[in-house]
Amino acid sequence: MRASILALPLLATLMMTACKSEDAAPVAPAAKTPSAAAPVRIDEHSYAEPDKVAIKDLTLSLKIDFDTKTLAGTATYQLDWKDDAATALVLDTRDLTIDKVEGTDANGAWAPLKYTLAAADPVLGSKFSIDTPQRNPEVRVTYATSPQASGLQWLEPSMTEGKQLPFMFSQSQQIHARSWVPLQDTPSVRYTYSAHVTSRPDVMVLMSADNDPNAARDGDYTFKMPQKIPSYLMAIAAGDLAFKRISDRSGVWAEPAMLDKAVAEFEDTEKMIATAEGMYGAYRWDRYDMLVLPPSFPYGGMENPRLTFLTPTVIVGDKTLVALIAHELAHSWSGNLVTFSSAKDAWLNEGFTSYVENRIVEVLYGEDQAVMENVIERNELKKEFAEIDPSLQALATKPGVLKDPDNSSSATVYTKGAWFLQFLEQRYGRETFDPFLRGYFDHFAFQSIDTRQFAGYAKTHLLDKYPNVVSQAEFDAWLYDPGIPPTAPQMQSRRFGVVDSARLAWLGTGNLPPAAITKPWSTQEWVHFIESLPKTLTLAQLTQLDGAYRFTGTLNGEIAQRWYPLAVSNGYTRANDAIAVFLQRIGRRKLIMPTYTALVKTEAGLALAKQVFEQAKPGYHPITTGSVQKVIDEAKPVAAPAAATNEMAAIAPADPAQSAPPPAQ
Repeated sequence: MRASILALPLLATLMMTACKSEDAAPVAPAAKTPSAAAPVRIDEHSYAEPDKVAIKDLTLSLKIDFDTKTLAGTATYQLDWKDDAATALVLDTRDLTIDKVEGTDANGAWAPLKYTLAAADPVLGSKFSIDTPQRNPEVRVTYATSPQASGLQWLEPSMTEGKQLPFMFSQSQQIHARSWVPLQDTPSVRYTYSAHVTSRPDVMVLMSADNDPNAARDGDYTFKMPQKIPSYLMAIAAGDLAFKRISDRSGVWAEPAMLDKAVAEFEDTEKMIATAEGMYGAYRWDRYDMLVLPPSFPYGGMENPRLTFLTPTVIVGDKTLVALIAHELAHSWSGNLVTFSSAKDAWLNEGFTSYVENRIVEVLYGEDQAVMENVIERNELKKEFAEIDPSLQALATKPGVLKDPDNSSSATVYTKGAWFLQFLEQRYGRETFDPFLRGYFDHFAFQSIDTRQFAGYAKTHLLDKYPNVVSQAEFDAWLYDPGIPPTAPQMQSRRFGVVDSARLAWLGTGNLPPAAITKPWSTQEWVHFIESLPKTLTLAQLTQLDGAYRFTGTLNGEIAQRWYPLAVSNGYTRANDAIAVFLQRIGRRKLIMPTYTALVKTEAGLALAKQVFEQAKPGYHPITTGSVQKVIDEAKPVAAPAAATNEMAAIAPADPAQSAPPPAQ
């Protein structure tokens, strides 16, 4: 999953009801001895007992009901009994209505089974225990979801691009699959699945499976996923969707009004697949299709195999944000192929993926682009690490620390994880490190592993094989210590040097840089410009910037999510109307949470936040709704500060014709 394209700011990570955020801690020193042997894995965020019995195949038969906002039908499990003494199947659920449970007997006939549905835990949901004294080879559960299922979003036609048909989509990561299918909802269990889904005949239904680009829209659909996946990669979507080809194995699904723009923006996808294959081995999922969701999708992307879910906020017309595609594609190796066994080891998915993403970007768009993105991410990490408890900064975490699996620190699991791999790459050289990484993906393919298994593999295939390059102490410091080790390789961006000079000159003289300098700037350069501005600016300065570059009202979410908090914190109320429109139009948490967080710091801002949220809430995903509600509920506003200064005439607004706006105005 991609929590951010450039970097996920702290404000977007330290909240949630349910990707990509806090609560991480270093492993105790005793755990620093790596071992290649697979440990006994217990996922504290699942009630399942896969060491006793595990699902090996799932068959779904579901009906989508847009009127009641529910899925209803059956889930049938083929079981692998591992413990001869086990006589129960324990599943994870959240807000499901269970109608009946059956199991097959020795003759294949179905018979009722007794079950217990425990009281709900606010994070984990309800433990679902099924008595199976005969150790049934198959169990079938008839159930229905709640209209408030945390892993599903239901959109009225008015909330979609086309405004004609309703839309529904899932978000299963981290532990939201249990809200729409009773499952062993832990990444340590992998299974194949098939599905028969019925719906109203005017919507197209898709799943993270073998979607047929030529399928008829008729309300009756079948799917098969032959490769074993964990539960968080199960996905479903239904709406007014059409398909357009990019290559023989890749294409885009989107609402018709968005389709051509998406195909143009993502036209390099096949090149990305080929680039990744050249470094890390064959793409093993047959097709790589993308689904562009409505703007309410809470994340940048979700790497559902064969059908990546994407936010439309990256379609800005200049490909400056397509690193998101590289990220979600990279998950086809790091995450989907080799999977973390529990949320404690989230960096094995996201850190590896962020590293591979940057390598793909470097090949296709040049070293300058890759370096700029790395610098932005690391600057955000440094800001976050300056504010959060050091115990949240270790890659490997101890059991019991991560209360909610959605609340790991994104700066840690994404950016520090990728930085660690770049450290290894630079020490060993790409001629050694690339084959190592390819061998790692091959060795653990279609397995779920933890940090100790990675450390054991690295000790054998890097540290011991190439002695005196990286010491065990250096290696362990990256995994188990807070902060960034002093061994971390540093980067400087040549293009950011120009941006810094322009910013400093403006702050010193009041003269904005000429258009010849700013016109070629990419999203990354504008992001760096805004992020490097002083936290306190005068109203005259804000007016001058806005008049020249038209930040207020920008359609580029990466710029908006940085400009609007700056405007709010400095009392630039001219942006309020545009802020309200932005917060109601976009549901992507990474883009909107910084502005909500800035608003609730003052009484006037909190009032605006509540007003906007009330209007926007019907179009937000449940995950986003929970994030915003938490920020509002925990707000401690102060009286609005006096205006930064009443110097509106001190610096005349620049003529917009003399400067270039940022991309995607």
